[in-house]
Amino acid sequence: MTTFLLPDLGEGLPDAEIVTWHVKEGDAVEADQMMVSVETAKAIVEVPSPYTGVIRKLHAAAGDVVGTGEPLVDFELAAAAQPPAPAAQPHAPAAGTVVGMMPVTGEVIEEQSLLRRSRHTIGDQVRAVPAARALAKRLNVDLAQVTGTGTGDVITIDDVLSAAPLDSPRRKPATESPKGIRRRDDGVELLHGPRRAMAQSMSLSRDEIATCTIFDDADVHAWPEGTDITVRLIRSIAAAVKEEPGLNARFDPTGPSRIVFDHIHLAVAVDSPEGLIVPVIRDIGEKSGPQLRSAVDDLRKAARERRVAPEDMRGYTFTLSNFGTLAGRYATPLIVPPAVAILGTGRLQKDVVAAAGGVEVHRRIPLSLTFDHRCITGGEACRFLAALIRDLGKSS
Repeated sequence: MTTFLLPDLGEGLPDAEIVTWHVKEGDAVEADQMMVSVETAKAIVEVPSPYTGVIRKLHAAAGDVVGTGEPLVDFELAAAAQPPAPAAQPHAPAAGTVVGMMPVTGEVIEEQSLLRRSRHTIGDQVRAVPAARALAKRLNVDLAQVTGTGTGDVITIDDVLSAAPLDSPRRKPATESPKGIRRRDDGVELLHGPRRAMAQSMSLSRDEIATCTIFDDADVHAWPEGTDITVRLIRSIAAAVKEEPGLNARFDPTGPSRIVFDHIHLAVAVDSPEGLIVPVIRDIGEKSGPQLRSAVDDLRKAARERRVAPEDMRGYTFTLSNFGTLAGRYATPLIVPPAVAILGTGRLQKDVVAAAGGVEVHRRIPLSLTFDHRCITGGEACRFLAALIRDLGKSS
């Protein structure tokens, strides 16, 4: 018997939620046959079978959350598909986690139940996934008092949330309600997909980043009618990065160290019914206005249809939250580490401003720049914002 573990489906994601199984126990499958659809932080991913053989056990059901590296499927392999001995097996390459590119023999397989016990048994014999252990510490939940509902009674994140104050000590069965909302029997909505990912990433932002936000307004009265606001914002971000590149970076607190990038990969926050999706536009400094508009339209459509591939949400170096398309003047947008800065833009305003001849009414865009004060000085942030405002003030 060979156990296939859930691979890392994108830049260290801690887990994934089972959406749909395309196979059942007892099915004979071929290598690369579609096996299961899972929902990661912000995308639905199709996972193919890594082997030819027979499905003997599915370790999770639809709606369950499985941790990266946790058991997913038990296979009885065809004779020709038996994996090499563990000592001869190379470390799985990064490409092995890319859906559609998973090599038949390139995935590391761990099949011993004893190994699974050692993975979850730590000190006090409480079995919990690492993310659940960290969450329990934050919420002051005693894991010894929590009943695990995961595979092999392992404590999951949902179990910890259920045991937190105002909840029962054991997760109640979840039911499907209209529009894909999953609720427990007591009516509490269970966060999943993008909303669950948002809760995790925002908690990480709160715990790790020294957040500071500065505010100002850009006078865009010189813009001609019909100016594409989003494209102009993106172009001005690229111009500001050229003057103050330190905000286009990633920070590693363990060094501490940072990487300042020459390229600009911009993550654009997109609102959707399921939650916040943040796809990435690559090399914005090299694209023309029409190319940027096409990229924005394509990614927004893909995000709303949940067709954004995991690789389209990785490697961003700066983030834009254009919340003003909905409402709001200023905000304190939060950074997701290891990025170091995010720009929020409010609703286009008509403000009364002082002019040479008295007062005038000008169009202005409110700006909110949040930066990580661990690696960016206030002066660097202010110079970046000043450069952004100057470029936005140009007529074209």
